Formats: sequence, C-alpha cells, structure tokens
Amino acid sequence: MIMRMETVINSTSIVKKRTNDTFAYIVGKSIGKHKLLEKISPKKTIEGFIGGIIFTVLASYIIAKYYIQIKEVNTFIWIIIALIVSIFGTIGDLIESKFKRIAGVKDSGKIMPGHGGVLDRLDSIIFAAPIVYSFYQILYYVS
Repeated sequence: MIMRMETVINSTSIVKKRTNDTFAYIVGKSIGKHKLLEKISPKKTIEGFIGGIIFTVLASYIIAKYYIQIKEVNTFIWIIIALIVSIFGTIGDLIESKFKRIAGVKDSGKIMPGHGGVLDRLDSIIFAAPIVYSFYQILYYVS
C-alpha cells in the first residue's frame, strides 16, 4: 500500500491532537496547580499543557518509529509536528473558549452535549491544521 506523506501527516495530526487533549486533561487533573489562562479557561493548567505536549511528542515518536513505514520519514520532523499541533491546538482551544465567554454560552452547540459542542471538538484542529500544512509546504520546498 502506497501512502502519500501529506495523507499520513494529516491523519496523524488528528491522533496527535486527541493525544494532547487527553493527556493534558489527565495530567492537569492529577497534578495541575497553576492556571494557564484562568479568565479564559479556568480549568486549564500549565502542568496539563506541558503534560499534553510531552505525551504528544512521545506518541509522535512512537508513530514515526514503529507505525509509519515510509522511508522518507524523519523522526525529528514528526516531533516538530507534534509540538506544532500541541501548542497551536491549545491556542485554538483558548481562542474558542474566549469566543464562548464573549458570547456568554457554555457550549458551542447542542449536537454533543457535555462536550462543549462540535466546535469544541474541532477548534484545535481547525487552528493547528493550517500551521501543520504550512510547515509541510516549507519542508517540501526547502528539501
């Protein structure tokens, strides 16, 4: 099976973002003490943010090393993409939380109650995807 590099990067970016969200929540709930931006998102912690990044980089390394069977894959590039997805995904999540605060609503929709709505599930990917794409384009044209 031949896979294009763009397809692999795009599909694994979603996995990386879910990994980041999950482990940021677990680490933040377990050891989080210092608030990230309390006025925008009161439950997000600095420890959770860092924990999410660490576990996303680890997942990215495992995916690049053991799952992706493409010769042109450089593990360092996958770690950079993990950092981009983690950092810019969290920024996207904070921006969407700010929009909800301004609008005075808790959830951005009613399709997925208890999860903040569909936009809450997609906000980080919507924000991080163009950055990952730009990074990939820079790599493509430079190499």
